[in-house]
Amino acid sequence: MAGPDSPAPGGSPCLFRARCAWVGTALLLIADWTLLRPALPRLGSLLVPSALPLLRVWTAGLSRGAALWLGACGVLRVGARSPSAGAPGWLAALQPLAGALGLALPGLASFRALRSWGAAGDPDSNRLLHWGTRLDAFALCYAAALPAAALWHQLGSLWAPGGRGGSGDKVRRLLDCLGSETRRLPLVLTFLVLSCLGEMAIPFFTGRLTDWILQDGSGTAFTRNLTLMSILTIASAVLEFVGDGIYNSTMGRAHSHLQGEVFRAVLRQETEFFQQNQTGAITSRVTEDTSTVSESLTEKLSLLMWYLVRGLCLLGLMLWGSLPLTMVTLLALPLLFLPPKKLGKWQQRMAAQVQESLAESSQVALEALSAMPTVRTFANEEGEAQKFRQKLHDMKTLNHKEAVAYAVNLWTTSISGMLLKVGILYIGGHLVTSGSVSSGSLVTFVLYQKEFTTAVEVLLSTYPSVQKALGSSEKIFEYLDRIPRCPASGALTPVNPKGCVQFQDVSFAYPNRPDVPVLQGLTFTLHPGKVTALVGPNGSGKSTVAALLQNLYQPTAGQLLLDGEPLPQYEHRNLHKMVAAVGQEPQLFGRSVQENIAYGLRQKPTMEEIKAAAMESGAHKFISKFSQGYDADVGEAGSQLSGGQRQSVALARALIRKPCVLILDDATSALDADSQSRVEKLLYESPERASRTVLLITQRLSSVEQADHILFLDGGIICEEGTHQELMEKQGRYWTMLQAPNGSGVPE
Repeated sequence: MAGPDSPAPGGSPCLFRARCAWVGTALLLIADWTLLRPALPRLGSLLVPSALPLLRVWTAGLSRGAALWLGACGVLRVGARSPSAGAPGWLAALQPLAGALGLALPGLASFRALRSWGAAGDPDSNRLLHWGTRLDAFALCYAAALPAAALWHQLGSLWAPGGRGGSGDKVRRLLDCLGSETRRLPLVLTFLVLSCLGEMAIPFFTGRLTDWILQDGSGTAFTRNLTLMSILTIASAVLEFVGDGIYNSTMGRAHSHLQGEVFRAVLRQETEFFQQNQTGAITSRVTEDTSTVSESLTEKLSLLMWYLVRGLCLLGLMLWGSLPLTMVTLLALPLLFLPPKKLGKWQQRMAAQVQESLAESSQVALEALSAMPTVRTFANEEGEAQKFRQKLHDMKTLNHKEAVAYAVNLWTTSISGMLLKVGILYIGGHLVTSGSVSSGSLVTFVLYQKEFTTAVEVLLSTYPSVQKALGSSEKIFEYLDRIPRCPASGALTPVNPKGCVQFQDVSFAYPNRPDVPVLQGLTFTLHPGKVTALVGPNGSGKSTVAALLQNLYQPTAGQLLLDGEPLPQYEHRNLHKMVAAVGQEPQLFGRSVQENIAYGLRQKPTMEEIKAAAMESGAHKFISKFSQGYDADVGEAGSQLSGGQRQSVALARALIRKPCVLILDDATSALDADSQSRVEKLLYESPERASRTVLLITQRLSSVEQADHILFLDGGIICEEGTHQELMEKQGRYWTMLQAPNGSGVPE
């Protein structure tokens, strides 16, 4: 005999399970019709006295729900392992449907009893309460349970982690972004419910006033009820105002919190992350995508909460007022819900593509604007403009598609709403002419139904906007969840670091080019109180050595020690206070000179310390000539300063930290002769030389003649090492480079 996982002839196991699930569901429905429908009401009649007809129907209904639930569990067990044929989607709705079927007729019967439908002495009273003896009641039960189960299934998939739609985790994360602000949400929800109930006063009293007018009611009752309606309406407006104020202030703080968390998550990433992702794309995620998500939390989520609570309140009052008209409204819910849901997914995909295109166009503009001198030098203004126009054209095409998706979605929602209104008016007119409802009750229900339809339309039109925000949140959560590939900050914080650096058989290759070794088995030591010069042709790996010493990358083999401990073992901020670097093109920030010099220090330095560092680097001379002195703004990326001035300010920024290891990576290339001489005195004659380890990387070989030790690097391997005199006597690679024009030895 075939096991449960055995495939049917000619089919796969998954398809076989799916077919079994369909067959099991069909058998369950047949059993509900042929067995449970006639048997359970009779069982309820035997167990419950005839004097308690409502208890009978509740007994039968709950028994039916339990039986169907057990059957649904069996079907679910057979088909849940089937990932094909869409089985998990509809199978997940079986259990909510079983529960809704068990509660549908008892709930409707309770409403009917409360509304005194069926006189107490009517012999048909009990029969009308029992769904098993009326086929129309059986059909009405399914008509009520199907929309309820569909709604419950949608809400369940929304909250389920990793749900089919992929929205559960996103919604949870969006709510988690509120942080401690979530404690205010119950208060906001309370104000929301009370405000919605207060709004229901106008339709309710309108219907009652209509009956009183037709029945020649007294003027005193009219005035009293009109006053009560006014009080409730004003109270509703006040509660809405207070609730909106609390909610908007909460969401404002949540926006700032979210944007700050995303930016902090980006700053934690390893150096390779910023090389593999363009700056414009990262900026778009941090600013535009977080703004889109925050706008959804502030506006769209507020609308969803408001109209969801309002719709539920209206639905309860509609059930109280007229069961048949309410059932017509509920039967129309799938027509109102399903098409916008499908179209909303289409619009979400279009919105995600628009965001990607916007990030690409922003990157093109940012790249051109940040390199305007180069663009102008090569006379490529028109080329950059054409490239930007092409990106805008691509984005315009995507915008058109998104607009079409939005228009089709809105049109479908409007048509569905109008059809529902026509159906309600038609059936309501027949109920009035037959005397089933009074004129006032009809007026009240029509007003309730109109507001309910509006609530549903707003919910459906807002839902795609929330879906759009969920699409924008994907990259945000990707950044928030991304684990940096660099080691976590260590705990070492030495009080008196020596500055002894050891490269022990260090090899390295960049992650985007793992097959291209940059450094191969480097072993050398940088001693405190000595200047070690690292020279060699372009591309030999000199700057990579400096980057490894700054802990920007991790060696692919070997290890790098500072005072005998691996670099990752040191606390992050403490390490970069001990190890300071100045590059050939240092990055300054669009702030004042003193802010750039004091950048990154935990404790704000005094003005005397800032000036002392500037004087030591040679920057004080030109800074003092500024009209604002040290408060002068250096411009974006230091654009208001020359290349040599930027290097001097960057050198002051390194010296103010009093590092035990100083890295100068071609940091004097733009300095004039006087400033160059000042830096050489700083390296070789400064009183702090004895407590400082210096790694000097330069193309000016005249600057390395006084170095205590020289390393010649080529192809990631140290070819020669020694003092200037020793290397000159060898007449090797160093000697050849020194004999080249300009003493550089670097080919043009």
